[in-house]
Amino acid sequence: MSEPLQTYLDFINETAFLAGRLTLGYFQSNLAIDTKADGSVVTAADRGAEQLIRARIERYFPEHAILGEEYGVVDKPHSPYRWIIDPIDGTYSFVHGVPIYAVLIGLEINGKVEVGTAHFPAIHETISAASGLGCFWNNLHTHVSPVQTLSDGLVICNDSAACHEYGHGPAWERISGACKSRRGWGDAYGYLLVATGRAELAMDPAMKVWDNGPFPPIFAEAGGYFGDWKGNATIYGGEAIATSLQLLPEVLELIGEK
Repeated sequence: MSEPLQTYLDFINETAFLAGRLTLGYFQSNLAIDTKADGSVVTAADRGAEQLIRARIERYFPEHAILGEEYGVVDKPHSPYRWIIDPIDGTYSFVHGVPIYAVLIGLEINGKVEVGTAHFPAIHETISAASGLGCFWNNLHTHVSPVQTLSDGLVICNDSAACHEYGHGPAWERISGACKSRRGWGDAYGYLLVATGRAELAMDPAMKVWDNGPFPPIFAEAGGYFGDWKGNATIYGGEAIATSLQLLPEVLELIGEK
């Protein structure tokens, strides 16, 4: 059954909060760490948070499909709805006691993410949005930065060495040389900073679908852009940049891929 987007927005925020509260029970503890086949780390907190999120979706929206980082796909071939889950974005930060990790949940409807939330339980920040309903940072409307040129801007890159590794080294060097300042605050936290006007550009050369899941409506409603390095507003590009609409042409020109 179709629900108003506000219903989904309320649900997604409550669910992310509950999952975040679960992760805090493990945070800065003597937690066992496993390594997955791709070299990334995972813990009982990741698994428990995703199980909680899935259980709530299956209870309230049993006809909806699910894609999650830890437990894969629940396919519903005839449903236009799919939930995209990253129970802990920034597990590396999480296991090192760094508080800028996030719970990410997005809702895709007919192939477009219409509702999304990024909840940062250890720093008590949440940013969420639904198409046409605005973008909210801790329940207050928020907007991207009004800065008009990257020379006045702060750029966030999770790992500049990865830009070189994935063939974007020259693009990173041009961006880095053009901006006023650059920092390495990583994972979803960089995108939170851009969506709330505290930084002007966040970029990652390698991103999974669940890393990107909630951000299209967040940035669209905050007056910005989220997508790949070529200017395509997608969560499926295997990479991501986020910035304001004002800065996007300059950023794409510096990247040199469009």
